[in-house]
Amino acid sequence: MGSFIMKKFPALRACLALTVFGALSAAADEFSSNGVKIHYTIVGKGRPVILIHGLYSSAKINWEMPGITAELAKQFQVIALDNRGHGQSDKPEAEDAYGVAMVEDIVRLMDHLRIPKAHVVGYSMGGMIAMKLLTLHPGRVNLAVLGGMGWLKAGSPMQRFCEMARGRANSKTPVACLHGLARLAVTEAEVKAVRVPVVLIVGDRDPCRRMYVEPLRPIRPDWPVHIIPGAGHLTCIMKPEFKTQVKLAMDRDRSANPK
Repeated sequence: MGSFIMKKFPALRACLALTVFGALSAAADEFSSNGVKIHYTIVGKGRPVILIHGLYSSAKINWEMPGITAELAKQFQVIALDNRGHGQSDKPEAEDAYGVAMVEDIVRLMDHLRIPKAHVVGYSMGGMIAMKLLTLHPGRVNLAVLGGMGWLKAGSPMQRFCEMARGRANSKTPVACLHGLARLAVTEAEVKAVRVPVVLIVGDRDPCRRMYVEPLRPIRPDWPVHIIPGAGHLTCIMKPEFKTQVKLAMDRDRSANPK
């Protein structure tokens, strides 16, 4: 019966294979980021890549289940963390425990692992964190890939919406995290000052394309935008093309910077 199911549902077989891969190869650990426990995993060898997941998600759901962790681990050392308020990391309730504090978690994780610079891939909220990281700690990033996200403008209606938005009633993530997104907003001057290579990936049906990605085009035409057909905000990361585009961005950077 088991072999029949595996033959009948190849996607399930692939998912189980990824689970086994993670169980055998990923080293899970945690560290204290200024008193907040942050859970993370490391798999693979090579140049470090840090994966930052989206709101109400986790490293496992956002990166491991779609096969992105396994694919990148073929060539890179992949570090995926559960952001504070999510997964197996601590979930502080204080309003000031989120926002920029989530950016500093990335820097402290790099310091903890003795990583001076890394590629950074962020999806949705993770893209906001990655963008803010580029403005606050540009020297720690070799390349940034923003998925399902672009530019949360400082002073914009979307920033004010984040400040006032209600959290999901059934979410384990404190509502303070949602409010803290407003503090990840960046100014036009900060965006223009970024000198780190940036690549954007977004679904053609994702409302974030209009709200966050398109406003970047006039001021950063040098940042390539890859549109994935038939993809919404929640489904984009599951598309094989998303994984392909992330890997292509890494490969192009490696060709441009071989050391």
